[in-house]
Amino acid sequence: MTPESGEPLLACRNVFKYFGALAAVNDFDLDVHTGDVVGIGGPNGAGKTTFLDVISGINAATSGEIRLEGRDISRVRPDLICHRGMARTFQLNAGFDSLSIRENVLIGSAFGLGDRGVPAVTYSRAMRERVDRALELCRLTDRAHATARDVPVLERKLLMLASAVATDPKLLLIDEPVGGLNPHEVDDVMEIVEGLVAEGMTIILIEHVMRFLLQLSRRVVIMHHGEKIYEGDTQGLLSDRRVVEVYLGAGTADRLQHMLAERAAPNG
Repeated sequence: MTPESGEPLLACRNVFKYFGALAAVNDFDLDVHTGDVVGIGGPNGAGKTTFLDVISGINAATSGEIRLEGRDISRVRPDLICHRGMARTFQLNAGFDSLSIRENVLIGSAFGLGDRGVPAVTYSRAMRERVDRALELCRLTDRAHATARDVPVLERKLLMLASAVATDPKLLLIDEPVGGLNPHEVDDVMEIVEGLVAEGMTIILIEHVMRFLLQLSRRVVIMHHGEKIYEGDTQGLLSDRRVVEVYLGAGTADRLQHMLAERAAPNG
């Protein structure tokens, strides 16, 4: 569903989140339009995950306004925000260990799509089709009947992603999906997220692995001490003096420039 009159899918205005005297999110503005892929980076403690917690309702903003499809969600419960179309993953792998991957995704879809006081006894055909599609997009179809406790870290991460995708979200928040993975696994997750982007999914992505963040994002935001210090494209990011000084370092910026140039080359 596209917001009317060109209004952003997500609009954040003057958002603050205080923990005591600490402003973990400090006067933060962000617009996300349908089809956007926004990457958020920054040092540890910059406020990235806290920002996702605030917009998804896990921790209410101290002040400011957050609107999803033009509706104020600043004080809405996280489950209701999910039902309105915002799904997210977390840094820590979550799941029901004794259930299969498919059963986990079915539960995520059932509770993410609407209010259910008790677990579903049966699932509709439409819900099962959404789950099967999510498993396919996250490359878990062949592992659907494996028990969650028995699968490796990569598949646990993909299970959480599939559970979010199965809610058919208007906006998907992904928090550090490749932390702890080896380079080959990082490439696998990158291909999966590229597939979600190709499906037209709107995404906000947090990640410390910069090649992952830069290759996937159409727009990048860098946070530092709760504030936005950069918003723009990847080329501007790598030449931004403050970003290089407080986050990347000159050597990393040079390597990323080289990586992007190779990727853009006709035979790269």
